Amino acid sequence: MSTSEPSVYFGDAAAARALARECNEYFAKLVSDHAGRFGMFATLPLPDVDGALKEIAYAFDSLKADGVCFMSSYEGKYLGDPAFAPVMDELNRRKAVAYTHPFRGGMINMLPDGRAMGITLSTETTLTIQSILYTNTATRCPDIKFIWSHGGGTAPYITSRLGAAIGPDGKPNANLAALQKFYYDTAQAFNPYTLATFTKVVPNSHILFGTDYPFAQAATVAKGLADYSFTPAELRAIERDNALALFPRLKAGSA
Repeated sequence: MSTSEPSVYFGDAAAARALARECNEYFAKLVSDHAGRFGMFATLPLPDVDGALKEIAYAFDSLKADGVCFMSSYEGKYLGDPAFAPVMDELNRRKAVAYTHPFRGGMINMLPDGRAMGITLSTETTLTIQSILYTNTATRCPDIKFIWSHGGGTAPYITSRLGAAIGPDGKPNANLAALQKFYYDTAQAFNPYTLATFTKVVPNSHILFGTDYPFAQAATVAKGLADYSFTPAELRAIERDNALALFPRLKAGSA
């Protein structure tokens, strides 16, 4: 479980802290009441860094959260912004999983009738990935396991624009290595045109099943993946085993 946009911050840090706590305690109750059925990504009251650090401590130490969830940006600052470095450093110390959902920014009204929303969300994800790369957050915090929504926005398809390439020694440079170390879900990334490039950049072990429900149905995503050229073992990994490797707590009793 995670909160999607707009998350919990609406200009009042105290209110954001209270709402994040309410969300996280509700999540934790569902996890407790339905053992083995749910996991939780803790909501953080960013851009309030002090509040976020306190909520990380409470969520992990008291609520036993499985990770945290971010928006792609907060008040125009993307996740690699130096203001958020203390949060990243603490998550790195805890070897945390960090899931990110895009936040619709100023581009949303650039086309009429909301037609820019999909482009906006994809671009927001790409921008925050680039901010993580550009600020060397990915290399400074190697123990954070980042999960990006919607197949990473446009990041896997514009690798050269992100400075990600194969070096003269034939090996991935730092940016490409970071992209390949990240995790990505399949929400809005399950058609053969997307998957052809996506699977060349991202190792199969780092692809996670995601649906973007209610905007897409699980059956539609499952069919798109099943129709692609994955082997049965690769498909099982995407649909289940890769997630279990990230969250060993949920392995107990799984078949």
